[in-house]
Amino acid sequence: MSTCVFIQIRCRPGTTYRVAEEIALREIHSELYSTSGDFDLLMKLYIPKREDVGVYINDHLLDIDGIERSLTTMTFKVF
Repeated sequence: MSTCVFIQIRCRPGTTYRVAEEIALREIHSELYSTSGDFDLLMKLYIPKREDVGVYINDHLLDIDGIERSLTTMTFKVF
């Protein structure tokens, strides 16, 4: 079973649309939203099973030019 994570992304000023376009081209997200507040984008991502969450995010997302900071929220099946 894959791991669902939510990633908030802060972009350098003027790069949000470019970052969002690059994420869309990589086709790694389940959902991607523009947000207001401390972060510019909110992404829902399913990490393939047997993949290390941190390594996967670093290798598939955080190498995009324009990303300044990210905050990952892990989810767990409770019910």
